Amino acid sequence: MQYPTGSRLLSLDLVRGTALLGILLLNIVSFGMPEAAYFNPRAYGGWHGADLVAWAVNFLFFDGRMRGLFSFLFGASLLIVTEAAEAAGRDPARAHYARMAWLLLFGLLHLWLIWHGDILAHYALVGMIAFPLRKLPVSRLVSLGAVLVLASTALFGMLAHDAWRMSLAPQPAHGEYASLVEAFGTPPESRIAGELAVRRGSYAGVVAQRFHEYGDSPLALLTLYGWETLGYMLFGMAALRSGLLAGTWPRDTYRRWWLRCWAIALPVYALLAAWLIAARFSLFSVLVASVTLPGLIRPIMILGWACLILYAARPDGWLARRIAAAGRMAFTNYLATSLICVFMFDGYGLGWFGRLSRWQLYPVVACVWVLLLAWSRPWLQRFRYGPLEWLWRSLSRGSLQPIRNSLANRSQ
Repeated sequence: MQYPTGSRLLSLDLVRGTALLGILLLNIVSFGMPEAAYFNPRAYGGWHGADLVAWAVNFLFFDGRMRGLFSFLFGASLLIVTEAAEAAGRDPARAHYARMAWLLLFGLLHLWLIWHGDILAHYALVGMIAFPLRKLPVSRLVSLGAVLVLASTALFGMLAHDAWRMSLAPQPAHGEYASLVEAFGTPPESRIAGELAVRRGSYAGVVAQRFHEYGDSPLALLTLYGWETLGYMLFGMAALRSGLLAGTWPRDTYRRWWLRCWAIALPVYALLAAWLIAARFSLFSVLVASVTLPGLIRPIMILGWACLILYAARPDGWLARRIAAAGRMAFTNYLATSLICVFMFDGYGLGWFGRLSRWQLYPVVACVWVLLLAWSRPWLQRFRYGPLEWLWRSLSRGSLQPIRNSLANRSQ
């Protein structure tokens, strides 16, 4: 074990803060546009010129990798929390499952009442599965994680095969095929018009639609993405135990691993992007090149991202301190981001939903980043935790936890 169990790891906060900021580059599309635009720029929001450049940059560098970083970090945090509970003489299983139960509740409330793209409930469910595997040695964590990633890739590969098979039918645009078109292809105008009308409407209408279409999404996500997420959590445990995420590797080692990983992954992503553009983002090309095949190389680039962050960061630098503070309050900032964005885009707020092209979403992202970086560090100079981190910790432990600044810099 190459990390201190009794102190907070700045390295984890830096990586988490970067992932928190980076994931909005992808989530902003779901906040601001109809759902199919997330995977397929041809569905809505423009796919030429600056809009195509915005899609390509995200596809090459960020899509899936920021979520993957969060999953790595969730696995690493699982180890830290359970081992700290053991060191304090508390039952690690009870501590962990209490945390996951409350996280599940927070996630469901976020999903149903704020934004349909919630990931917290998914992490809570997968975290419950990951707990018994935490004692595996690093080699077993990596090998089992790889098997799970391969299983996930095979699952999405079967989905792509089914879409290709159904497309050959005399009347493919019905039933399951139509659902795939609506999620990954270019939906009919009536579907787009319906989404625009709901999201530009009242809060009651948005919530009713959310319950109707996304009420059981945590179970659907568990079925589709749970294999990959669990694999990433195991990779995160291995990365912490090996010293990578603990920040204990020599700086030059981080540089070498970053360059190696990206040298492998980036050319593959570039080829997939070229195919998608050449195929004009057809349903089959999206399911293969955007959903299925990246699963095989995404872990490599996620590893490269972690190494790049820890190589490039200057712990005493102004920006690094701000990013680490945002990462330390990632739970609060994740939900704050949802509140800010739904206010900007939904009809019961500013009503920008569907009114910006793809590239025009990114000045909004920059503004949200500025807010998160501006408020997180001043808050932590006065308080030990972010407000929701404190609430989660207090609920999980069954008593109010100290939050004042007098304990802010002590071990947690």
